[in-house]
Amino acid sequence: MAPAAAVGVTLLPMASLRWFHRAIPLALLLLLLLYLCAWSFRAVSGCRAGTQSCFPEGTPPVQVPLQSGPLEVPEWEEPQCVGPQGVLGRVMGPFHASLNPEGDVALSQYLAGWKALVRFLIPLGSIFAFATSEAFAKVTALEARVHGPEAAHYSSLAAMVAWERREGLLERPGIAPPDTAISSGSRILLLLHRALRWSQFCLHRVATGTLGGPDAGVQCSDAYRTALGPHHPWLVRQAARLAFLAFPDRDRWLELACPGAGKAEARAALVRVAGTLEDVYNRTQGLLAERGLLQLA
Repeated sequence: MAPAAAVGVTLLPMASLRWFHRAIPLALLLLLLLYLCAWSFRAVSGCRAGTQSCFPEGTPPVQVPLQSGPLEVPEWEEPQCVGPQGVLGRVMGPFHASLNPEGDVALSQYLAGWKALVRFLIPLGSIFAFATSEAFAKVTALEARVHGPEAAHYSSLAAMVAWERREGLLERPGIAPPDTAISSGSRILLLLHRALRWSQFCLHRVATGTLGGPDAGVQCSDAYRTALGPHHPWLVRQAARLAFLAFPDRDRWLELACPGAGKAEARAALVRVAGTLEDVYNRTQGLLAERGLLQLA
């Protein structure tokens, strides 16, 4: 045999052997793909309507029994304190009613809400005795206008401001009359507006304070520094700081707010009241800001 032919005969088995080794993995891969396709077809055909169930044989799936009739939801009874005759309900009712559909604030209802708020705060201690006496004096002064000879011009915040501006009754910013009784109604309302913000902050923080966190006195003192302190002279701020040291604790607040209710219910009721006060504050703030009266006092 020629040398070239011998080399060819030798290379042929070697090439076949290499091809065989490479073909084995390809064949296994092809068999695996065929198996997967067959298994997928069996699973899909078994799930079609009219054929066997897709669940494997053995333990049947858990069945949830259907209930007949509507689901019964336990009713939540709101505490009596937020009802129309409740301690907090008498505060929320008139304040909520003061937000008339026209986007204004009805003054008679606003003042009725303030009087109910004063009655609620008086039993809470000396700091409120001072604050509520100041607030009551302002409520009385503004009420005299709402029910006075010019009552037609004091039906709402917007009507009052428009009339007092037209009549030249608005004070210049930074100039305080010697007596609240001779102040413009707009200035009196601004002072009540700031006090309402403090009351709202205080109620909300007492209601949402965490166990082991700052007590009610600390939280309401902080609310005072935020809402009223910047508008008070140094001497008044120091007196308020001392008064907050004798502030009632949170349990006393909850007891007065919702007599006979649990702490969770009383907290929820205080949150609702604080939300109503915030709604009134936000609308009043917007109306006063639009008319450039936030610096009137």
